[in-house]
Amino acid sequence: MNVVITGANRGIGLELVRQCRSRGDVVHAGVRAPVHAAELTGLIRGAGGRLHVHTLDVADPASVRAFAMGLPGPVHLLINNAGVRSRPDELSDLDGDDLTRTFQVNAVAALRVTVALLPQLRAAGGAKVANLSSNLGSIADNSWGGAYGYRMSKAALNMATRSLGHDLKEDGILAFALSPGWVQTDMGGSEAPTAVDTSVAGLLAVLSRLRPEDSGGFFDFEGKCIPW
Repeated sequence: MNVVITGANRGIGLELVRQCRSRGDVVHAGVRAPVHAAELTGLIRGAGGRLHVHTLDVADPASVRAFAMGLPGPVHLLINNAGVRSRPDELSDLDGDDLTRTFQVNAVAALRVTVALLPQLRAAGGAKVANLSSNLGSIADNSWGGAYGYRMSKAALNMATRSLGHDLKEDGILAFALSPGWVQTDMGGSEAPTAVDTSVAGLLAVLSRLRPEDSGGFFDFEGKCIPW
């Protein structure tokens, strides 16, 4: 299976690369600056040609176009993992430029990459698109406020995923919003309850089980449906 993973240089993205490569997938990993992604590029050794690292800035339309043009098809699984969160991000700390950047990376960019790779996804005949969202993007689950840019961008990503589920149905492409949980990464912090390898193993297992009737849905890494 050919897999594309964005934001693959650290955290969840890097672990996705590890686990997909280990199970035998051919992985195309996108990062803004491969020269600064030593841990990722180090995985190429011993990958038997199953790992390819590409320059990809998901917030730059030209970079996305160049990435898509240079990527061989088909693509069976696209994981839009690239994301940012600025802190502090409470009401008193709002910065309009930062909000816009967060929206661009977390929501608009995932849609941009998906559209750019539609020819490769269509060529797979039954591809899946996984947009890495968050429980913080659930409006129903917002019980304490704050996290404005991150919450808003992930809610927007969820809506985009819902629409993709409808619009890509005729192409046989399934789309899902997936929450990895609160994970022990640079973004999640050391106090997070879920180890990154546990989260990623769960995400991949859930993706293998999701079916056409689930397309456009929002699920956590254990397969539970998350309220919008």
